[in-house]
Amino acid sequence: MSNIFQKLQSELTPLSKNNTHNSDHGRYQINNLEGKRILIKNIPFLFTCDENEKLKAHQKQSIVVQDDKIIDVNDADKITEENFDIIYDAGKRGGIVVTPGFINTHAHPPMYLMRSAMMLDEGEGIDEAIAAMPKWERAMNDEDFAISAIGDLSEQQKYGITTTFSHYGIFNPIEEATKITQQNIINALSVVSNTHPENSPDTISELLKNKDDFKSEIAIALHYPHKATAEILDQVKKLIDENNLLFTCHFAESEQVVNKCLEKHGLRETELLEKHGLLNNKAILSHVIHVNDEEIKKLIKNKVGISHLPTSNTIHKSGTFPFWKFYDNGGREFITLGTDGVVSKSRLDLLTESYQTRMTHLHDRTVKFGSLFKMMTVNAARVLNMPNRGRIIKGQQADLVFWKLRDRGTMPYDENDPITILGNIITHGGRVVRDLMINGEFIIRSRRHQLIDETKLLSQLQEHHMEMRKRVEE
Repeated sequence: MSNIFQKLQSELTPLSKNNTHNSDHGRYQINNLEGKRILIKNIPFLFTCDENEKLKAHQKQSIVVQDDKIIDVNDADKITEENFDIIYDAGKRGGIVVTPGFINTHAHPPMYLMRSAMMLDEGEGIDEAIAAMPKWERAMNDEDFAISAIGDLSEQQKYGITTTFSHYGIFNPIEEATKITQQNIINALSVVSNTHPENSPDTISELLKNKDDFKSEIAIALHYPHKATAEILDQVKKLIDENNLLFTCHFAESEQVVNKCLEKHGLRETELLEKHGLLNNKAILSHVIHVNDEEIKKLIKNKVGISHLPTSNTIHKSGTFPFWKFYDNGGREFITLGTDGVVSKSRLDLLTESYQTRMTHLHDRTVKFGSLFKMMTVNAARVLNMPNRGRIIKGQQADLVFWKLRDRGTMPYDENDPITILGNIITHGGRVVRDLMINGEFIIRSRRHQLIDETKLLSQLQEHHMEMRKRVEE
């Protein structure tokens, strides 16, 4: 355990967890706070995709959780209330809407301290932003990166995200933030990094020697494909094949990076990845804006995952992802959503990203709420090779989000068509979760984070942010 981890854990852990007492007013009946057998009963509305990935709107359901898994989902009157350590009554006080935990397929958690460092929409575009970011990032130390990642991941959790695919030039500070927040993390280290030029495929090889000691899952990233040499690309391919790693990179994000790839390698990015065996179902590419029709068909044929980032693309004037060309050519099940970092989006949630997707692509037709829901759940689970997440069915990991039903972001809805509730949640950004469960543990309870003292966290984030600004100005 590193000194940084020990320090942050000591400083940020709440003095006591929010021990919600048993009462008619509260939703929790606590028989054994440390117990692992949990009943979530009387759920008015539960939204999930089933085994065949068909969206279902269930009413009056109950969920049984044992340890970290869902072991039963059934009609509320078919599950008795015996032998449970915690009973959560989702029917009380106006009721609760339950969804699976959302899955974020592209994020930069250590950039959280850069919120307000570069004003979101005052630059000329993505290329200017990319050039400016390393100046700020080089002013950060490992403790800055760790506290930043904790801020980022805990904000994602407050908006219903339980799994995050992180892409960055460091590994250990994100690993430390993973332990503290208990977020499910795929920790993709960039072996060709703007901020950490010392990184290489050998850095991944060294991490893999201790992979069983990490809570986060190791993956491999490139900042942009054109920045890698042919030798590095071949080494990346070898590491992926030998260790069953996921691979990610920013891809076709601007016309400038497309042209740089042509200048350096004589190939477009799609051709470059294909040449080195990296265009397959282990790859999750972010942005994917400046691609032609032939490339779109090739990406779909090879079952490449796409992380769509409409807010980031708009803010950075990068262009528009050809959503309908992917969708209509058989690629709909590979389209997912990501938040990017705080210099590319105002709040780190996927629901507003879903609504931005709907608004961005209205020029052709409307992206249905069911499709948006799948992008955040089953599609993301598919491309990240996580078949045990993204749904509320027996055997899945217990990643659950609890939204207040009696809320301005949810009501009014059509009582004869429950899907209107899901539409409201997406349209109004879901607001803030009431409760959040990750792997069978309540991480947020009654809107309070159980693992982090958020008042202390915000104070530390502000302090670290101002110290970073001083170093940048020196």
